[in-house]
Amino acid sequence: MCLAIPVKIEEIDNGVANCRVGESDTFIKVALMLMEGEVEIGDYIIVHAGFALRKLDPVEAEESLKVLRELAEKTFQEEARF
Repeated sequence: MCLAIPVKIEEIDNGVANCRVGESDTFIKVALMLMEGEVEIGDYIIVHAGFALRKLDPVEAEESLKVLRELAEKTFQEEARF
């Protein structure tokens, strides 16, 4: 099973997007060749194996990131108890 995390496009150069992962300082390079529509800087996309698969609605992306943050916080708290 794979977990796809929404990433935000920060820069596009020659069919490759530089994307921010969540609110972190982590960036990944993503190939845009499989996208059906156009994407722009500021768009959220879902990525698998280095390829953008689809564009997300910004509200959907933010909600997904919120749920993932809450899950990570809960997991960290549970692990800290042991």
